[in-house]
Amino acid sequence: MGGIIFLIVVLAIIFIIAFKTIKIVRQSEVYIIERLGKFHKIADAGLTIIIPFFDHVRSVVSLKQQTMDIPPQGVITKDNVTITIDTVVFYKITDPAKAVYEIQSLKKGIEYLAITTIRDIVGKMDLDETFSSRDAINDKLRVILDEATDQWGCKIDRVEIKDITPPADIRDAMEKQMNAERNKRALILQAEGERQSAITLAEGKKEAAILEAEADKEAKIRRASGEAEAIKKVAEAKAEEIHMVYDAMMKANPDEKLVQLKSLEALKEVANGDANKVFIPFDATSALGSLGAIKEVMKENKKDSKKE
Repeated sequence: MGGIIFLIVVLAIIFIIAFKTIKIVRQSEVYIIERLGKFHKIADAGLTIIIPFFDHVRSVVSLKQQTMDIPPQGVITKDNVTITIDTVVFYKITDPAKAVYEIQSLKKGIEYLAITTIRDIVGKMDLDETFSSRDAINDKLRVILDEATDQWGCKIDRVEIKDITPPADIRDAMEKQMNAERNKRALILQAEGERQSAITLAEGKKEAAILEAEADKEAKIRRASGEAEAIKKVAEAKAEEIHMVYDAMMKANPDEKLVQLKSLEALKEVANGDANKVFIPFDATSALGSLGAIKEVMKENKKDSKKE
């Protein structure tokens, strides 16, 4: 019976020693091993053997990228408006030994550093600038935090501002201002549209008036040209008619008085025409001269008859 108890004790001691000696480190993690209270080594992923009662696992450090949600902080802007900023930090441990031994609590250090840096950056900006400069604030925060945490074996990959919340009265005023700006832009666009429409309409009327005037001018020119051509044709026809009459009379060998009378009749018809110019042949002018002589002879005959 005593031998069994001794065997059980020995097995228990072996099991305890094995448990203290053999350590299995998971992927993306490292163990900080201390020996007799001093830093000894960093155990990477896999099987690690340590000396029981001499070596001690001080800390298990994750090498994965980690996130830290910074509690919402009240920040006073340059124009004395208190706003609440909610921030998240993405970081990764690059030197596990520094992360354990250089600072008591890495997460607390990053949190406090982020809060003070946010207050310093936003305190130099106006309220409107904080809303329009989120990317600039994120970049400044990341650079400052990365430089400060480098001595702690930490790399700040990104900093993002999740939300910026102004006071209720400021938010109402901003909404009213935004609505006023929208209405102003709408009125400007409407006025610009009406102005452009009026200009286009005026240009269209002007172009139409110019085209109408040019068309009327062209019509008048064509009408006058047609009338002149018609008058010329009528005059030429009348002159031809006179020549035909004259030729016919000459062939018939009429006496002088008949020729003169027929020439007068032809001239009368020409004068009664639409033409305002009459082309008189040379022979017709001689006939008119003869008529003048006949008129004088008739006057003399009348005087002689009265004397008798």
